[in-house]
Amino acid sequence: MTSHSTTKARPLSPHLQIYKPQISSAMSIFHRITGVVLSLGLPIFFIWLTSLVDGAESYSIFVSYCHTPLGQTVLFGLAWSFFYHFFCGLRHLLWDAGYFLSIKGLYTSGYIALGLSILLTATLALKIYGVAL
Repeated sequence: MTSHSTTKARPLSPHLQIYKPQISSAMSIFHRITGVVLSLGLPIFFIWLTSLVDGAESYSIFVSYCHTPLGQTVLFGLAWSFFYHFFCGLRHLLWDAGYFLSIKGLYTSGYIALGLSILLTATLALKIYGVAL
């Protein structure tokens, strides 16, 4: 029988406080977060579809909520979440096919996914606000 003074302390499992932040870990965390955000946004999508089916008056009420600052923030947040999650999913599919597995490839594909998600969200915002592209 051994006492506590003679046993060695077991090492802790690695966790977020141990590792230095990297683009790959940050993008992985945001990929999971955007998946949750998109899941939480499904009721808004359902309400939108329901308002379309209910007719013009119901749809105009939905659109009026979408034009508020909170509505705009939520909708553009959902749009960015969708684009980010989509491009990170494509990135994972490319990894599964054996592409971009080097450190340089990981960083390049990460910056491309992030850049495309921002670019498409900004393009959508400009289109919605009637700015000619």
